[in-house]
Amino acid sequence: MNIKGICLEGFKSYATRTVVPGFDSYFNAITGLNGSCKSNILDSICFVLGIINLRQVLASNLQELVYKQGQAGITKATVSVVFDNSDRSRSPLGYQDCPEITVTRQIMVGGRNKYLINGHLAQPSRVQNLFHSVQLNVNNPHFLMMQGHITKVLNMKLPEILSILEEASGTRMYDTKKEVPLKILEKKQSKVDEIDKLLDQGILPALLLSFLN
Repeated sequence: MNIKGICLEGFKSYATRTVVPGFDSYFNAITGLNGSCKSNILDSICFVLGIINLRQVLASNLQELVYKQGQAGITKATVSVVFDNSDRSRSPLGYQDCPEITVTRQIMVGGRNKYLINGHLAQPSRVQNLFHSVQLNVNNPHFLMMQGHITKVLNMKLPEILSILEEASGTRMYDTKKEVPLKILEKKQSKVDEIDKLLDQGILPALLLSFLN
């Protein structure tokens, strides 16, 4: 599932509706002069993917992502990312019949925030599950490799590099997800142990004594 195009409206420097089409399925480069808002394209993708660390998109809160923070009469920022989903073998679960998936995120001045999937309202958790199912996790600390971080990675030891690869490949996020069912299993096992103890020390001896009498 790769990006086919982006539509921005009211997001950061893009006051009016702007469509960025023609993404390649393998490699893309955004070029331009300093101050031509190249980074805002990447920031818009991170916005839709649900980035939590807003410092990476040069903002302290979501309202700062609205064009001039709503002071120019524009009160909302909307970004839609169109994903090519034609390869069914790599489709998110439940979306195999959709040749394209459009995920939209909108933030209003004042803090109201909503997501849409193919034009239908969706809970943030549903959107995140969609992205996680295809190993897209923008909140992975190594999802974005900033300029100064590359040198740091080159000087890392092998276990540290392995940890980065696990996070970048999307396998590390399942460690967190499995914690909840493991805790439930632990509690259930504790109950089973209590029942076994009650049977061994109370019920079974009483039954045996009753049988002998």
